[in-house]
Amino acid sequence: MLDIKDLNSWLPREVVELYQKEGIRELYPPQAEAIERGILEGKNLLVSVPTAAGKTMLAELAMLKAALNGGRSLYIVPLRALASEKQAAFSRFEDLGVKVGLSSGDMERRDEYLGRNQIIVATSEKADSLIRNGAQWIQDLSVLVIDEIHLLNSSNRGPTLEMTITKLMRLNPDMQVLGLSATVANASEVASWLGADLVQSGWRPVELKEGVICDGELHFPGETISISSSRNDLVDLVEDTMDQKGQILIFESSRRNAEATAVKLAKVVSKRDEVQSQGQVQGQGRVSSRLFEKVLATGESETGKKLAECIKGGVAFHHAGLLSEQRAIVERGFRSGEIKVIASTPTLAAGLNLPARRVLIRSYKRYEGARGMVAIPVMEYRQMAGRAGRPGLDPKGESFLMAKSEPEMRDLMDHYVHGEPEEIFSKLAMEPALRTHLLSTMATGFATNADDLKKFVDSTFYAHQQDAWHLDATIEKVLGFLIDSGMIESDLRPTPLGELVSRLYIDPLSARIVVDNLRSKEKIKITDLTLLHLITMTPDMDLIYIKASDGWVEEFIDQHYGEFCPEDNYDWMMREAKTSALLLDWIFESEEEKIADRYGVGPGDIRRVAETAEWLMHSAGRLSEHLELGVTFRIHQLEKRIHYGAGPDLLSLLDLKGVGRVRARRLHRAGYTSIDKLRDADVANIGEIVGPKIAEKVMAQLKERP
Repeated sequence: MLDIKDLNSWLPREVVELYQKEGIRELYPPQAEAIERGILEGKNLLVSVPTAAGKTMLAELAMLKAALNGGRSLYIVPLRALASEKQAAFSRFEDLGVKVGLSSGDMERRDEYLGRNQIIVATSEKADSLIRNGAQWIQDLSVLVIDEIHLLNSSNRGPTLEMTITKLMRLNPDMQVLGLSATVANASEVASWLGADLVQSGWRPVELKEGVICDGELHFPGETISISSSRNDLVDLVEDTMDQKGQILIFESSRRNAEATAVKLAKVVSKRDEVQSQGQVQGQGRVSSRLFEKVLATGESETGKKLAECIKGGVAFHHAGLLSEQRAIVERGFRSGEIKVIASTPTLAAGLNLPARRVLIRSYKRYEGARGMVAIPVMEYRQMAGRAGRPGLDPKGESFLMAKSEPEMRDLMDHYVHGEPEEIFSKLAMEPALRTHLLSTMATGFATNADDLKKFVDSTFYAHQQDAWHLDATIEKVLGFLIDSGMIESDLRPTPLGELVSRLYIDPLSARIVVDNLRSKEKIKITDLTLLHLITMTPDMDLIYIKASDGWVEEFIDQHYGEFCPEDNYDWMMREAKTSALLLDWIFESEEEKIADRYGVGPGDIRRVAETAEWLMHSAGRLSEHLELGVTFRIHQLEKRIHYGAGPDLLSLLDLKGVGRVRARRLHRAGYTSIDKLRDADVANIGEIVGPKIAEKVMAQLKERP
């Protein structure tokens, strides 16, 4: 073992003392190996070790050493929620004089102010957009950390992550590169591409026992344990976990299943609490009541009410349909021990720091479109199972799959518990990925001709795994599309339009759809619905699914037929129309609860659709302005309405901080229809409408305005 004080050879005393104050006395074996392999001497490393084995601390040490020597680090994560979590964790270094920044939001900004920080956290998409928009500080990095680097294998995020790493290594040839992952089968291949040494270990600080639950028995390799049986394995496992004063994460295959499981278990846990001592019940009641009120304060949607009711029983669900504030309440409640059980979709396994005594993977199959229900990869199973066991709190962690029969139990044991994770492969060969990333490569000057482009492609992970000539036909097709769309010249130089599309961070096909439709549509016939439908036609928009109860969508299309853009595929048209109708309800101030109920979505989905629509509408406005298509002002007004979810008569009031669409409408109804009318108002009168504190903030803002 390596003592933490031994790091004084590489790091200042105050850094070592910070970790000592956090209770760290010695390094874990994989951490000690990384130190011996030169992580504090600028060596590139790929660290492939289980969850909670200390990967993040290794990255921290490398970034702190760089910062205290005047260098800058970029820490790339897959999710925004994870970026915020990491920024909060790294902010403790500010006592050492190390500033930490978070880059998120507008994809067209270069965020030059972030260069004042020594550690910057960003998603791979945001890092890619910073390169496209020419942020100067990104060309002066000492350390690059790629968290969850196995996501190179993801068809959604993989190509962007791969191209971002490739570009950053080109921009910063002397930069230290650290890849972190819990599950990489072909780790040596990834390490070779990064020019890195490999630190690979199965060591964990808390023992993980993996098994399968079936008919009231916990089956582990070489061991079977019976638990008290009520003929319901789910309930039995939860009660057994609580008997041990532990917490459990339950992974479900869908949102609906996660919610149903949470509702069911909340009743079980509530009944259980009734037989506890009166003092404990009262204490739990106070906790539940506080969290209950916090969830309701985020908005009284049906989903929010259901979550709040579950929390009364010490149980919660967690999925992307929740608001980010609601997910944060659940996560904090679980970390504090106030929530004992979370039923979640697999997104919770993607790096968030939320370990539990036990993990139950209740369904090992996922719905994948035309393929139907498909068994999850071993790699995904390992990510979920790895959440079991809290260092310093649990003697061991246990993860379980659930089987309905003994043959299924044996199959699950063979495939998952004893199985090896799959190798990861580049997903760069997909045409949509190449479309956006080839344009970006040329627009940002990484390639100025065909030879440059070939050299650049040869430096990708794809080319490291297989011959790049496999890409030739797809590249030729994509280049033809970009030339035909006026985004690059025949000699591959980017046009001003191509440079703009790259900076906007939209798929070139999205830009082509917007431009072609705006050019062909008579300006006099363009309505709000026309523009909303236009952005839903782009591949960048996630569309809402059509359900059996959505017969009204066809009627909606018939009623507004002349306002829609031409669409050949009627199935797509239905989804586009439903998504457009949701956005129309949003900008005309329908209550979120009513929107969620009508469209069969969660409040988080509404916000996510609106956020994407705002970005795409902004992009449409920039394209209209650039090409002088004649609808720029109208598009930018609509962009602002999407941002606030409000009618055009509220836009001036919504510029005031603290005044959302609900308060703005109240003010408008009371006769305060403009900034000037508000300026002349009495603060007490405004206080009766929006509350005294908000009224004071509003009046203070008005005094500062000319």
